[in-house]
Amino acid sequence: MKRKIVFAALPLLLLTACKENDSVAGKEDKAFVVTGTVSNTDAKKIYLIKIPASNEVPLLEDSATLGSDGRFVLGGNEKEAVIYNLLLDQNRYPVASIINDTNRIRIDIKLRPGSNEFAEEYIVTGSSASNKMKDYMVNFNQSLMNIYAWAMQADSLSQYPGATFSIDSLTKLSHAEGEKLQSYTLSSIEKADNPALAIFELGYYQSVSESTPYGLPIIDGDKRLAILDATAQRFPDHKATANIRAYTAKAIQDMKERSWIDKDAPDFSLPNVNGQQVSLKSFRGKYVLVDFWASWCMPCRQENPNVVQAWQQFRHRNFAILGVSLDRPGQKDKWLEAIQKDRLTWTHVSDLQFWQSPIVPLYKIEGIPFNVLVDPQGKIIAENLRGPMLGRKLDELLPL
Repeated sequence: MKRKIVFAALPLLLLTACKENDSVAGKEDKAFVVTGTVSNTDAKKIYLIKIPASNEVPLLEDSATLGSDGRFVLGGNEKEAVIYNLLLDQNRYPVASIINDTNRIRIDIKLRPGSNEFAEEYIVTGSSASNKMKDYMVNFNQSLMNIYAWAMQADSLSQYPGATFSIDSLTKLSHAEGEKLQSYTLSSIEKADNPALAIFELGYYQSVSESTPYGLPIIDGDKRLAILDATAQRFPDHKATANIRAYTAKAIQDMKERSWIDKDAPDFSLPNVNGQQVSLKSFRGKYVLVDFWASWCMPCRQENPNVVQAWQQFRHRNFAILGVSLDRPGQKDKWLEAIQKDRLTWTHVSDLQFWQSPIVPLYKIEGIPFNVLVDPQGKIIAENLRGPMLGRKLDELLPL
């Protein structure tokens, strides 16, 4: 469950909003009612948006006009446990989230003074599951802030050649915090007394670990399925759990079929910056990161500092990097300029054929940045290592 998909569908949803009725009496036929207040806002309306547990489109459940004192009343018809987001008409992101574990929920939201995009705080009354979800997010984000702070320190030190020991220490702190955060998540899921809460925590962790450069340890596909199986056994009547389990199983199977892991890395030969041919096979005997990127690719350029940090930390531990650029024909100067500007001091190759390069179908590249980690025997042992995930994997393979 990735919460970011909510907003892509929102404009259409607003056009089909249900008939408003802002009195509690008008909501008596609803399965549950949400009352509350919003302070420090210029918003006129608030929306209750149902977030399905799988890949279905989020739905607008209800809307209400905020009173002059910020009061509102919303109602929902869903009886099965589901996550709901509360969204103000002026905002792109939710200001709060709840779970419908009771028929009466109160939520008081206080937006940040001078910045009404996010909630400074919100208080939920009457919903145990909603409060547990809130506590999980607060604890999770606090740990994430620690990891981010250590990553920024390591990035600042990466420009100093003699700072390897300090970078290693910061990396170990980050890894330990990531392991702690994963353990906290798994324990919280196991103790969850509401199926929507369990699914939310699994989805929240997985979304952050897969889509952000924090290097959190991934909960692999088999483990995710085991968690969903256990949740389904604890809550056999919860249809959403069964649906997301089926969806996840198919997605994981599709991913395994596309994955390069445990396959031999296809060999290739391309010209380096001096026009000399360099083959992947020439790196045999080392762990080599084959890094597919381009000077025009902003996500690639944003990822480069993480690769630089890994290079400085592991370059003397039987590790090499082969940068493979998908730069455009006639733009060798931009390729070389990016190499120098981003301090990418390893081997680089490119045929400057953009997406027409034979390397694209050879490695089935659908987007960049993309990378594969090849072992000394030429077998791919990891792929798409982003952010601190690269350093984490190399630390496992190449300890001091």
